[in-house]
Formats: sequence, C-alpha cells, structure tokens
Amino acid sequence: MRSATGDPSEPMPIKNSAKTRNSKATFAFCLVLGLLAGIGTFTFGYGKGASYLSNKPETCVNCHVMQSHFDSWQQSSHHHVAVCNDCHLPHDKIGKWVVKGDNGFFHSLAFTLGGYSDPIEIKPRNRRVTQSTCVDCHRDFVHALLPATSQGDMQNCVHCHADVGHAGHGKVDWMHPR
Repeated sequence: MRSATGDPSEPMPIKNSAKTRNSKATFAFCLVLGLLAGIGTFTFGYGKGASYLSNKPETCVNCHVMQSHFDSWQQSSHHHVAVCNDCHLPHDKIGKWVVKGDNGFFHSLAFTLGGYSDPIEIKPRNRRVTQSTCVDCHRDFVHALLPATSQGDMQNCVHCHADVGHAGHGKVDWMHPR
C-alpha cells in the first residue's frame, strides 16, 4: 500500500480511532471505579464501618436513634449475659453475617435518607430473629411451649418478657409496631 502522498517509502498512517475509543472507555471506567472506591472508603471510614464488624454494644450508638435502646439494655436483666448481637442476630455463622449485612444496608439507607421512625421500631423479619435467639438460649426452659411442628405458632417471648432485653421499653408493642 502507498501513503497518502503516493510515495512508497513513506509509511502508511495508522488509524487510531478504535484504539482511542478503547483508551477513553478504559479511562472513564477507571475514573468511575476510582470515584466509587474513594466515596466508599470515605463513607466506610466516616460511618465507622469497621466498628460494625465487632461484637461491642457501643457500636449500636454510632446512630443517635439507638441511644435510648443502649441505655435501656444497660438497665436490663440481660446486660451481664448478652450483647446486642446475641439477641438481634442468628447464632449460626452464615445467618449472622447475612442478617448483619442486610440490616447494615437497610439501616445505613434509612439513616442516610431519613426513612426511619424515632424511636426506632423492630421490623417483622428482625422480630423473628430475636424470637429465635430467645428460644435458642432458653430452649431447656421453654421446650414445653415450643410448637409441635416446625411451622406451628407460639407466643413471642417478648409478649410477656418485654423488659428483659431493654428495661423500660416494655410499653412498646413488639407484636404490632406502627
């Protein structure tokens, strides 16, 4: 092939349009990825994200809406034997991290966008988790109350024992939140 001038000794120009498009797309992708990583790292640090991987009850008061629950837990009969995760997360490793991730996502979404009630109220899925942890810890005492079948109904523990985990929060209707 000949060059644009027709001189066979002159090299042919290489069309870089496809190469340029690919490098621009790669740059844009890397820029967006870098921005997301930077924003994510900042948010994780600012929101004390690493603290949520622990088992410390003080972590729960990173959000001001949890202060009254933390204070009431300190006055409860379970204060010396159970921390937040013992009652509010399943006891199996996979379930614990699934619920922790699920709650973390929805809590951070609600607290960021302001979509939560104050005082905060337990959701039905978390009420089921809490019920199962009560039964798990107290199985020897409640075996006579357990349903005959796995799908059978039983009274929620907090129906009678509302102040056990959070003293003074017994007036909350755990069965029917607003």
